[in-house]
Amino acid sequence: MALKPLAGIRVLDLTNVLAGPFCCHQLAHMGGDVVKVEAREGGDLARQLGADPDLNRAHMGVSFLAQNPGKRSLTLNLKSDSGKEVFRRLVRTAHVVVENFRPGVMDRLGVGFQALRTENPSLVYCAISGFGQDGPLRDLPAYDQIIQGMSGVMSITGDAESAPLRVGHPVADTIGGMTAAFAVAAALANRQRSEAMFIDVSMLEATMATMGWAVSNYLVAGREPQPMGNDNVTASPSGTFRTRDGLINIAANKQEQFEAVCRVVGRPDWTTHPKFADRHGRLQHRTELKAMLEEALAARSTQEWWQALNEAGVPAGPVYSVAQALQHPQVADRGMLATYPDVPGVGRDVRIVRTGFKLNGQAPEVASPPPRLGEHTDALLEELGYDRAAIAALKQEKAV
Repeated sequence: MALKPLAGIRVLDLTNVLAGPFCCHQLAHMGGDVVKVEAREGGDLARQLGADPDLNRAHMGVSFLAQNPGKRSLTLNLKSDSGKEVFRRLVRTAHVVVENFRPGVMDRLGVGFQALRTENPSLVYCAISGFGQDGPLRDLPAYDQIIQGMSGVMSITGDAESAPLRVGHPVADTIGGMTAAFAVAAALANRQRSEAMFIDVSMLEATMATMGWAVSNYLVAGREPQPMGNDNVTASPSGTFRTRDGLINIAANKQEQFEAVCRVVGRPDWTTHPKFADRHGRLQHRTELKAMLEEALAARSTQEWWQALNEAGVPAGPVYSVAQALQHPQVADRGMLATYPDVPGVGRDVRIVRTGFKLNGQAPEVASPPPRLGEHTDALLEELGYDRAAIAALKQEKAV
């Protein structure tokens, strides 16, 4: 039986596309009862996004499927008085509200933090936005690539010829969602908390917080980071190198690891070479060292070098495609992948990735597949005490 640390915690997910849905994806896998509150017309925009046009038209886009298993979907018109009343009643049953509208939108609808804390004095309210709830940019729209550019991430991605370059997946959105999930979980774990809490997640700041050394080298040492391509800024040889049949990543970050590389490739003389003997020299002459190392690596395959280097205590690994990574038993056999058979609204099996950790040896999981738009509206309204006549009236009013 999988552990569910958030069992009994109801989360209202008012979010769209990625940062917010990814946050609530984590909370659902922790056992939270995540209710996805969606607009009546179209719902989460991610329902219309992804590589399969038929699923997009069916409002079950691949982008939506990836982040929303285990959630229940309720459609609601927050611009109508009846819809707002349904939402307030729902908030009274909840522990957490997560939204990623622009700052001020929820307040203008009359269901912002100050209004909702009167309905639920212990509510955890998490607002995810591009730039945060205050500051000169607070009202600007922001998508992942905007944040990647403004955070400095793009400026250090790629090499001198290709930078600035976008990271190949929506890293800023994902970091924003993970940051929000951590903050929500921390707020719920605070046993001393006696009042509602407002969590303000800035995707810009969350992304910059993960840039660690790049930011600190500038703040502390006054050194502005530069794009290094596949090379490690702190060590050499540490990066991506060409072999006889492809590429291999080698991280010889310590002196003993460099010396082991030299032994493995049959060039122990490099350990006393005046240009390579110490860390500073290897960094100064990394281009020359890389060329010499790749000449030696051309003698064998990536697979052969991978095995030999790891046996010698040198961290190394092949450069995989996404498909190769998913198929490797290290991923495929550890419970990270979930399969939902014949998902309603999709008409075929759906496979997704879960979380990146285990609890007492078990991968967190959710039982139900991603929901169809409004699939659980009636059931949730009944839970809130609405009878069939009242539900029919709400539908007639287009409140749900």
